Amino acid sequence: MLQISTNSNRSWEVDYQPNGPISVAGEQFTWDLVMLGDGRYHLLYQGRSYSIEVISTDYTAKIFTLKVDNHLIELQAKDRFDLLLDRLGMAGSSAHRVNELKAPMPGLIVDIRVKPDQTVQKGDPLLVLEAMKMENILKAPVDGVVSSIKVSLRDNVGKGQVLISFS
Repeated sequence: MLQISTNSNRSWEVDYQPNGPISVAGEQFTWDLVMLGDGRYHLLYQGRSYSIEVISTDYTAKIFTLKVDNHLIELQAKDRFDLLLDRLGMAGSSAHRVNELKAPMPGLIVDIRVKPDQTVQKGDPLLVLEAMKMENILKAPVDGVVSSIKVSLRDNVGKGQVLISFS
């Protein structure tokens, strides 16, 4: 069993077996997924078609950023051990420290919402990155202090480029 949560505070319990059935919130999840290559997929679910691209993966923290029909979605998976640590008040004890925010895709910096030495909390908006004619608000991945901003307004950035460093 996994608990899958999004950056918009929605969560589901997912039961699965390798090469077997998947159920979400107790209901059978039937889908048709085709790999298009290099982190790109086509999903058919309940008669609707979705284009999915894997933007980034952090296997240690079990966080995955996907672009679903040009909308960024961050998913976090928690297995039974993570959930047990949460219940025991020990969540994050094995998590690693995030020191940088990197660009999830190439784009243009259209807004910078923080300054060096500013304290931020996880989820606070930091930058706005325009990509594919859409504005994407990049949020703080952790609580911390902005040590430096590595980009300027109207900079073109590449995927994986460091945008902000934290101390």
